[in-house]
Amino acid sequence: MPREYQLNFEIRHLIYFREVAQTLHFRRAAESLGVAQPALSRQIAQLESALGATLFNRTRRRVELTPAGHHLATQIEPLLRQLKRLPTELIAIADGETGSLRIGFTGLAMATVLPGILREFQRSHPRIRVELNESPTVAQVESLRAGDIACGFLHPDSLPDSFLTRPLLRERNGIVLPADHPLAQRKSLKLSALATVPFVLFPRLHNPSFYDHTLAAFNSAGISPLIAEEVWPRANAVGLVRAGIGATFMCPSEARNLPEEVVFRRLIGPTPESRLSLAWRDSIDNPPPLPAFLRAAVSQG
Repeated sequence: MPREYQLNFEIRHLIYFREVAQTLHFRRAAESLGVAQPALSRQIAQLESALGATLFNRTRRRVELTPAGHHLATQIEPLLRQLKRLPTELIAIADGETGSLRIGFTGLAMATVLPGILREFQRSHPRIRVELNESPTVAQVESLRAGDIACGFLHPDSLPDSFLTRPLLRERNGIVLPADHPLAQRKSLKLSALATVPFVLFPRLHNPSFYDHTLAAFNSAGISPLIAEEVWPRANAVGLVRAGIGATFMCPSEARNLPEEVVFRRLIGPTPESRLSLAWRDSIDNPPPLPAFLRAAVSQG
């Protein structure tokens, strides 16, 4: 046993002390504890010897706490209550009813399905703390591999075979334009009509699969993209569209709460497709609260 934990007293000594400190009477304390009074006196003497301090002043008429005894009495109650709660807390952690859960997400998840899932999960499991980490798909995959997050809301292409997934969203992208752009007057557009419009995309390294699908949509429309900026997260892209820098892609579910300076228009013909899945490792080492979170995600899906 490490030296700092080598104590010359046991929990029973503290329990005996607590009873005497509350009753200030050795006979009544012994009766309450179900032990003989001489045995109780020996236990208190052992505790005093182990701590190197006198805990009680004893006379024939009364028993009083010394300053050291009074200090111990104020410290012992929270400690014993915590020890009493420990088995219940450990069972709750093992059953996934308490603890913490680290989750990765993209901007698409937060703009669509994630708030409802979090609301349902916190309603049914208020004792589990959720830690959210916004990160792109590639970063989430690495975090899942390393066990740094329990699950991730991400684009599902090219996930390792060791991951389990549940599809949550699949939508064709439309286009977000400045509200005063001439093409914003149309109800829907073809991508070929945007041949001269600069685009705000995201860095390919964050999600290579979706980026390549985006370029493939341009190719299918017979045009080459004019890429003005590549930014992340998605909210920054919308900000650049508001500033008149260019246009950006977005799916309809994500475009429900756009600022008035921009508009969303449906695209006809070739367009990238946004897909969102919940992914987690197929591992016995997953944190206990994860199954409950997965159930919440399914109930909202």
